[in-house]
Amino acid sequence: MAKQKFKTEVTELLHLITHSLYSQREIFLRELVSNASDALDKLKYLTLTEDDYKGFPFVPRIDIEFDAGERSTLSVSDSGIGMDAEELQENLGTIARSGTRRFLHDAKGDAAAQTNLIGQFGVGFYASFMVADRVEVVSRRAGHDQAHRWVSDGRGRFEVESAERAQPGTTVTLHLNDDGKEFASRYRIEGIVKRYSNHIPHPIHLHYAEPASADQAAAGAGEDAGDKAEDKVEQINAASALWKRPKSELSDDDYREFYKTLTVDTEDPLHWVHTHAEGTLEYTTLFYLPAKAPPDIYYADYRPGMKLYVRRVFITDDDRDLLPVYLRFIRGVIDSEDLPLNVSREILQQNRTMSAIRQASVKKILSELGSLAKNNPTAYDRFFTELGRVLKEGLYQDPGNREQLLELVRYRSSSEEGLVSLARYQERISSDQKAIYYITGDRSADLKRSPLLEAYREKGFEVLIMEDEIDELVVPAIGTYGDLELKSVNRSDTADDLQDERDRESEKKIEPLLARMKKVLSDQVKDVRPSLRLSDSPSCVVADGSDPTLAFQNVLKQLGQRDLPDSKPILEVNPGHPIIVGLAERGDDALLDDASRLLLEQALLIEGVRPEDPIAFAKRLNRVMERALI
Repeated sequence: MAKQKFKTEVTELLHLITHSLYSQREIFLRELVSNASDALDKLKYLTLTEDDYKGFPFVPRIDIEFDAGERSTLSVSDSGIGMDAEELQENLGTIARSGTRRFLHDAKGDAAAQTNLIGQFGVGFYASFMVADRVEVVSRRAGHDQAHRWVSDGRGRFEVESAERAQPGTTVTLHLNDDGKEFASRYRIEGIVKRYSNHIPHPIHLHYAEPASADQAAAGAGEDAGDKAEDKVEQINAASALWKRPKSELSDDDYREFYKTLTVDTEDPLHWVHTHAEGTLEYTTLFYLPAKAPPDIYYADYRPGMKLYVRRVFITDDDRDLLPVYLRFIRGVIDSEDLPLNVSREILQQNRTMSAIRQASVKKILSELGSLAKNNPTAYDRFFTELGRVLKEGLYQDPGNREQLLELVRYRSSSEEGLVSLARYQERISSDQKAIYYITGDRSADLKRSPLLEAYREKGFEVLIMEDEIDELVVPAIGTYGDLELKSVNRSDTADDLQDERDRESEKKIEPLLARMKKVLSDQVKDVRPSLRLSDSPSCVVADGSDPTLAFQNVLKQLGQRDLPDSKPILEVNPGHPIIVGLAERGDDALLDDASRLLLEQALLIEGVRPEDPIAFAKRLNRVMERALI
């Protein structure tokens, strides 16, 4: 048969593939195996549904052979539906789908958008020309006696001619170019298949020659024994997608073993959820909750834990957009029946199908976490201790799911050991309490003993202990939980809720002292005020209004921000404390200077702020101790 020209769209597609797509050339094998699997699926369907095919002998298999010698070829064969001459010409010489042709026209010049088309049957096939100088396809349609050969060098023309093939199916043979010769290797092929196509549901067999053993070589002496080799055939894929099997067939051990294979984690997962969705979209998800935080969970270059498959064909395991960043601890699989095989990262971000799967997956994961918290609070507390800090990021990353996330977050408490939910806090709130109070800082044990909690503890008000840096960023943005406002005890205005505790007479007595202290500390504090929150301690520091708290300033510094706004804390002093009363009664300016600075520095130390001049601090402390001993 005379050579024929490719249609214009195919020529454009070939140019696109060989010049701008498929940075990982190995994916050509994934495409050929996927096409072979599709052909097997089609024939299987016909043998089950069409009378003409119901008696048809069908033994599904895919065979891969290679020649690493002078011929340098690689072939992929299947026992599937096959193609006749017309189908070879139509499928491999044109882009049959009018929508695809129109899309190519509209997306001309947009390589990222066109990548969306590569995975379609008969289109991804062209990736072969990245590694081959010539491609031959011999195919025999099931139910037909005649086979045909399609041949092309990918340079604009192809030809179709009669051929011989004993059984129905298709064989694609690549005559490898110099760059493609690396793929004529048992270990290279096996690695690619295991990575991309391990869960293709049909067995994939690799044919290779194994050097003869010493005994075989001796037995074959005189018959060019050195050239003898034993032909081997080995199945190289699992041929079973665990996540596609019914849950009723799977044991807990099956799930645990698959998790360890998937993640290389030596520990069992804490929990998992396996879902198959049908309807407008069809997809399967298997999500695992690890027992321990992955070691790179807080690294900027963390490795995502999700694998994306399309119809059991591996697509990617390094795309961070499969789930939101705050769920980066989730390990598992998403397998879509609707996505194109060669969906690129750029397309994934914009693809409506993937967006719908992602949204539904987030809802499912959060719902499952809620069920775990309700039904197995001990396990949930283990999870939250390990990974709650990451989950909290969702409070500002994902406003659409904020209400559900608020039910999942946990905090330490000033009232009890262990973790406390906002719902539990609200249940036991006292009748005269006006808000949900919380304190932020570095260490839970230190925060529980903070002077800032003294008056709240005396009134029986519970205060949530927020020791994660992320709390300082997200909690102020939450605003309220139910009808209760969240208030930070690190801020000056929170103490207004304690006004009935004011001792006006004591405050009046120390007004001259406060004025003198404010003058001494004018370069370090915004104000010096009598405190409503202190009962045992002489002083504390708080932030004013919308000024950043000291804890928040520490977070910004850790994030590398050095040019912080010039905000000074407010020093609060306890009007009834002996130190403050004694200072108010004495007119010793030297003592007042040292004592004022020490009261500020000790309050800052409690907040985790190191004295700017430790030597000067020590000298002040020594002078005050010396005066006390005279």
